[in-house]
Amino acid sequence: QVQLVESGGGLVQAGGSLRLSCAASGLTFSGYTMGWFRQAPGKEREFVARISWSGNSAYNVDSVKGRFTISRDNAKKLAFLQMNSLKPEDTAVYYCAAARPSFPTLPREYEYWGQGTQVTVSS
Repeated sequence: QVQLVESGGGLVQAGGSLRLSCAASGLTFSGYTMGWFRQAPGKEREFVARISWSGNSAYNVDSVKGRFTISRDNAKKLAFLQMNSLKPEDTAVYYCAAARPSFPTLPREYEYWGQGTQVTVSS
């Protein structure tokens, strides 16, 4: 049984930082691209970042470039999203997900999902 469990969310002031973690079990972690998505109330789920199975290739959407960094530790089956210079518009539930394709950015391309962790940025 595959499980992805996010942690590290919370309430932070604008300009602050949070580090999200995603712990994976039940899958060959190093065989999957890992991604982070977010969903704000009333909005569609939005792609944020992805990292290749090896960790050598990463991609962020423009709205978080220079502020968010995705990384992974295959030995520990963990994926991370370091979020700096947070803005109120970053407020959302953040989800980690696992995908087989090499460069997935659409939710339907991801096979497994976590339950999400809330990030709230106050102004």
